[in-house]
Amino acid sequence: MKKTENKYRFLFAGGGTGGHLFPAIAVAEKIRMLRPEAEFLFLGTKSKIESVVVPKLGYNFSTIWIKGFARRFDIQNILFPLKLVVSALQSLWINIRFKPRVAIGSGGYVSGPAVWGASVMGAKVILLEQNSYPGITTRLLEKRANEVHLSFEDSKKYLKDKSKLFVTGNPVRSSLHLVEKSEALKKFNLSEGKKTLLVLGGSLGARSVNEAVSKAIPALLEKDIQVIWQTGKNYYDVYKSLEAPSVWINPFIEDMGAAFSACDLLISRAGATTIAEITMLGIPTIFVPSPNVAANHQYLNAKSLSDKQAAILQPDDKASQELAGRVLEVIFDKEKLERLSSNVKLFSKPDAALIVAQNAIKLAESL
Repeated sequence: MKKTENKYRFLFAGGGTGGHLFPAIAVAEKIRMLRPEAEFLFLGTKSKIESVVVPKLGYNFSTIWIKGFARRFDIQNILFPLKLVVSALQSLWINIRFKPRVAIGSGGYVSGPAVWGASVMGAKVILLEQNSYPGITTRLLEKRANEVHLSFEDSKKYLKDKSKLFVTGNPVRSSLHLVEKSEALKKFNLSEGKKTLLVLGGSLGARSVNEAVSKAIPALLEKDIQVIWQTGKNYYDVYKSLEAPSVWINPFIEDMGAAFSACDLLISRAGATTIAEITMLGIPTIFVPSPNVAANHQYLNAKSLSDKQAAILQPDDKASQELAGRVLEVIFDKEKLERLSSNVKLFSKPDAALIVAQNAIKLAESL
């Protein structure tokens, strides 16, 4: 059969959020560039972002039943042990059929049974860990991994086998790049010559960030600051009435390169993918870490940068009272903006996707 003949067969597992999915896609793109004959299979769940994005990009996609264990009470938690067992069996069957040479797990609950199934079948294993504090899936799969690629030096202290660890950075898709600011501003119908604030709260939205920005809008407009505001789909209807000639509001931003190019300052949650993007592009940022994530990892992500004067850390519980003042304090300070931009670039690892892809190919060839 063809699949037994092609030694470049890669299983990717990770999803639930773009933060887990897009680094995996970035690596797959590089492998496909280096080895056009490679075969790929992405494993995910039916209800999350990967089920929409992966097939659109032309990759084969299969699903398993797993769903994350909710930290708050959820009746679905009762089914978690059953879903885990069924997902492990599904993963084993999928791996028996696909016969991957290398499995790449990029986080999220789906990567646990998927990567386990691949390793049982003899595949080499690469794990991608985006956060400063490694997720439970990475910690559980560490023993089965040949390589663990980290985004933060701080992550090393939480993992046992240091010989497997590489601070490679978080892979970013090569399609993301800056354009001329004047051209970018036109896409949002905004003016040249004004300071521009970009607000990102993720695809669903961040309640506390949106609330703080809505309170800050009058003070920002008074200082002639214009705003590009991604509310997330859960909050667009709440805030769309605040749209104005200097306030562009949308549930989602398709062209992130244009949004980053247009802004002087960013307000964002401290997800790992956003951090990888802003470090690569040098975007001055005020982070408002989400308190509703495992092991408070967004706070730790943001602190890793703020400790080096590479970003500003704004506690979530004080955002409504302090965010407007923070923006006004920074956005007109040219030296501070330049310092933040310069310092944050020091954390950039632009070759992360290429390095992981090259290592994956070497592992595939070693079998």
